[in-house]
Formats: sequence, C-alpha cells, structure tokens
Amino acid sequence: MENLGYLAVLLAFCLSVYAVPASVVGRVRNKPFLIVSAERSVYAIWFLVTAASAILVYALMAGDFRFAYVASHSNRAMPAVYKFAAWWGGQEGSLLFWSWLLACYAVVVILLNRRRNRQIMPYVTAILMSVQAFFLLMNAFVANPFQMLAVDRLITAVPDGRGLNPQLQYFAMAIHPPMLYLGYVGFTVPFAFAVASLIRRMPGDAWIHTTRRWTLVTWLFQSIGILLGAKWAYHALGWGGYWAWDPVENASLLPWITATAFLHSVMMQEKKGMMKVWNVVLISSTFFLCIFGTFITRSGLISSVHAFAQSPLGRYFIAFLALGIAATVYLILDRLEFLKSEARLESVVSRESSFLFNNLILLASCFAVLWGTLFPKISELVSGEQISLDATWFNRLMIPIGLFLLFLTGVGPLFAWRRTSVDSLRRNFLWPSLASAALVAGLLLAGVRHIYALISFGFCVLVALTIVAEFYKGASAIAAKNHMNFARALLELTHRNTRRYGGYLVHMGIVLMFVGFTGAAFNRDATAEVSVGSSMRIGHYTLKVDRLTEGDNENYNWHRARLQVYKNGDYLGSLEPERRFYKANEQSLGHIGLRSRPHEDLYVNFASMSDDNTKAVIQAYIFPLVPWIWIGSAVLVFGTLVALVPSKVKMQYARTEVVGIARKYAPVEK
Repeated sequence: MENLGYLAVLLAFCLSVYAVPASVVGRVRNKPFLIVSAERSVYAIWFLVTAASAILVYALMAGDFRFAYVASHSNRAMPAVYKFAAWWGGQEGSLLFWSWLLACYAVVVILLNRRRNRQIMPYVTAILMSVQAFFLLMNAFVANPFQMLAVDRLITAVPDGRGLNPQLQYFAMAIHPPMLYLGYVGFTVPFAFAVASLIRRMPGDAWIHTTRRWTLVTWLFQSIGILLGAKWAYHALGWGGYWAWDPVENASLLPWITATAFLHSVMMQEKKGMMKVWNVVLISSTFFLCIFGTFITRSGLISSVHAFAQSPLGRYFIAFLALGIAATVYLILDRLEFLKSEARLESVVSRESSFLFNNLILLASCFAVLWGTLFPKISELVSGEQISLDATWFNRLMIPIGLFLLFLTGVGPLFAWRRTSVDSLRRNFLWPSLASAALVAGLLLAGVRHIYALISFGFCVLVALTIVAEFYKGASAIAAKNHMNFARALLELTHRNTRRYGGYLVHMGIVLMFVGFTGAAFNRDATAEVSVGSSMRIGHYTLKVDRLTEGDNENYNWHRARLQVYKNGDYLGSLEPERRFYKANEQSLGHIGLRSRPHEDLYVNFASMSDDNTKAVIQAYIFPLVPWIWIGSAVLVFGTLVALVPSKVKMQYARTEVVGIARKYAPVEK
C-alpha cells in the first residue's frame, strides 16, 4: 500500500512537469492536442493525489504504525476526528494536503474555462502546474509521507504512536487548517490568471472579471481560517489571548492584508480603469506571501508554537520564491504599457482617494508585520544575536494603523466618485459624528481615560451609524416607491446590489470585532494557589473551590477543579477547568472554564497542581467585550456570502465616461 501511495505521488509529479511545457508549446505552436493533453494531465494528477491522500488517511484511521508519519502523529487512543486531522497535522501530510487542494482547484479552473478564456488558459494551466510540481517535488523527494519504519532494512511497526500534538486536539483544529489552506492555495488561481494576462499582453481588465469572485471566495476561506485560529488560541492554549503576534499567526495575516487591499482597489479598475499595476502587484504579493507563510511554518527559520521542527525544506522554498518573484517582476516591468491607467485622481476628497489611502495604509501594516516577523533573523544577520519583538511592539505600531483603517471603513464608501461636495459630507456625516462625539464625552465622564479605547469606540459608532444610514435610506426609498414593508424593502435593496451591501455588512462585522478588540484595554487577571474550600477574587467575582478530582482515560490523565462562581455575593453557577497530561507524547495542556456573556468573559485556566496534589494553581481573567469578536466574525462571514450572491440588477459601469476622462488627460501629439 505504501508503494502505491508513493508511486501515485511520483506519477503526479511527472505529469505536472509534463503539463507545463505541453501547455506553453501547444499555445505558441498552435498545437491543440498538446493543450488538451496538458488539461487532461490535470485530471490525472487530481486522481493520483487523491489516491495517495486516501492511502495516507486510511493508514492514519486504521493505525498502521509501520508508517513513520502515522507513528509520529497518531495513536490508538485518539478520537477518529483527530486521526483524520493528523493528515494535515504534520510536515509531510500537510504538504500532501496542499497538493491535493491545489489539484482540486486546478480541476475546477479547467472545467469552468472549457469554453472561456481560451487565449490565456494554456498559460494558466502552466502556472498552476508549476506550483503543483514544486509541492509534489517536496513530497516525492524531500518530505515523503509514505516513509516506513525499518530496522536492519526490514519494515517494522511500533506498538502505538506518539499521537497528535495535544494543542492540536481541539475541535477547531479539524476546521482551522483546512480553511487556512483553502485560502493559501486558492490565491494561486487569480495569480495564475494575472500572470497569464501579462504573458499574453492582454488588456488589464480581462483577468479581473474572471477572478474577482474567485478571489472573494478565497479571501473568505482565509478570513475564516484566521478567525478560527484566534478562537483556537483563546480556548486551547490557556493564556487567555486570541492573538499573540506569533510569526506563524503573522504569516497567515500578511496575504489576508494584501488580498483585502486587492479587493478594494479592483473596484477602481472596474469603475475607472485605474490602479492596474497596483492590482497585479497586490495579487502577486498575496500569492508569494502565501508561499512565504508556508516557508516560515515548515523551515524552522523562526521559532513558533505553530511551526514544525527545522527541516531541509527551507532552501527549496527560498529558491522557488526567488525564481517566482524575479519572473513576475520582469513581466510587470516589461508590460507596463498595457497597465496604464485610463483616468487620473481628480480630488483628495473622493472615493478614488479613499481607496488609494486604504491601500497605502494596508500595505504599511503589511510591511510593519513582515518587518516585525523577520526582525529576529535580520538582527541575527547584523549583530549575531536574535532579538525578538514582542506583542507590545506590534500593538504600539498596529493599533494606530488599525484605527485609521477603521475610520476609512466608514467614510470611504460614502465619498462620491471624482469629487465629494461639502453638502454631501455634511449630509452623510453630521449626525454620526455628533453621536460619536457624544459617546466619547459620556465615556470620559464615566472615568475612561484610555486614549486609544476612546478613539476606537468613537470610530465604531461613527462607522456603524453611517452603514445603518445607508441601509435605512435605500430601504425607505424602495418601501415608499413600491408600497412594501421595511423588512422586505431591506432585502430588495440588498438583492439589487449584493456586492455593495454585502460589503457594508463585512464592514459592520469589522466594527463589531473592533468593539471586542477595544475591550482588551480593560482586561483583569489574578493567579492564586487554592485548596478545597478556599476561594480567590477577581473584580466582582469570587471563585470558591468546591472540589479537586483526578482521573484518566486511554489518551490522557487529568486533574479537574470545580469552582463555584459568585458575583457580588450572588451565586452564578460553576466552572470546571481541567489540566490534562497526554500519555503518548508526555505533554500537558489546560482545558479552560469559561463563562461568556455579551459584555465580558470570565476565563479560568487550571495552570498546575502542587507537589502534594492538594492545591491547584488557578489563573483567572476578566475579558470585557471579547464575545463581540466572535459576533463580528459571524457578521463578516455572512456579509461576504451576501456579496457572492449575484445581484438582481446587473451593474454596468460607465467606462465610456472614463475613456473621455483618459482622453482629456492624454498628452497632445505634436
């Protein structure tokens, strides 16, 4: 069975290598049979990688401990869901999972474009298969998931495996990495179309219309992956946070930032024919940052709780990144004449300028996160000593950037194209600004003195009210004109332009998440060693230890504390935090107790037991407003899904006006 799995990977690698020249030569020499054979190779690659993946998953589920990968990442006591999740829980398996997802994406691209984009599809296929060949090369010759355990060249098996890392044995682990991978891998497709259009010297808009919806879906997967990762960190790691500016966390955020910038600036290209170079650069940067994130996770270059151990994969990724970036930069510079803007920026107070500022701030945040992530390695190269930048450094830099982006989220969509009048500004922002100022004044009177918290709450109210006003004005007009109730008019309004109003919902989700982020300014924590009958206090809460128990199962030993929770003397219920010691890999992990309410979370972690097992070390936290992060996440996902629904009214952009503007500013030939 192991030979069949490895053979499938090897054959898939050979086919991906064949598909690259077959596609290009078929297009250049006008040989349709070569183009068709390359596309059929894509189907064959999917079948082979699927077969290889099925063999590995079967070995994990069946507990075939002759496989080195199975022995390292699974054991008999693990629940079935974690045995399946072990497919992407280790180095070799995650690379195979990447290859499988890319093969799935490639098949979908070929099927959807059987009769469309035929001029560039051979190049799209070649680019996709180049990436496919790289990852299959890793699996075939560097990180083979079908490596067998052997003693004196004889295949052997261990009685049981080490099991999956305890930190990964959490329900979100079965969802978080696949979603993140769907984002990472999915950005290969719009990148392939962008580069193919450059190769063919096609007008800048062709690939935009083909890949806009695809990019939005991929961005959605990336967003869900990041948010699930934050939820996993909050619940599974026991430190009470949802984001620590860890290098691998940052690596997932970087392509999300550039993809967000792309999704905004692409509207400028569709509406005004502007920012064509920006869009090619942004989607290319997104793809290479995905590869860079994969490189950080797998090379061991920078230590992280999320990263795999050091491996020889790093130099292969560096070579791939260097070649890919060099080729892309050459193409962009060589094809600049095909990427000229059709219009110019006419006013600073306009929607065009808001998109431009939005992109500049997003790219500044991307550079800041990238610099902070790589700084330990940069400092080592310069001074010989690794200097890490902690969360305080990132927060000091990123909080002002985030607040400015929050402000642009509210004001940008309400600016008019070309130029915004003073009357329009007053009409759109007067009442939201007054409400925002009133809230800030009320918070100051209530004793809040945290400057960033005041600014954030003020901006949240401003942005939320501008979004609500947009829905209210549009729905009221439809209700009055068509004599329907407001709720139905609201649905009609959204359906008429799902892209616009879905975007507003996404912005509202961001606002709600910022409310949750701002609550961190008021966090509290306490740590105490407690025994049965004793208690500890944190804020208005009293935690009394009712009992301490212990036990075990096949997978782990556990100690559990039952804590009775009182608030101002009133009994609220109980929490049962737990400490687990996993037998197979001899690691311990906390299982938190959580009382969540809309205004705050009471978060309790079982840190350790005393040497005589009579006292427990309990860490208690109060996290104000954290639930709004998860509520905002749900709204963001819902808004993106709305934006993906086809609009009832087909929006046609007036590019004839844009051409006129372009001609107006065109240089006069002498």
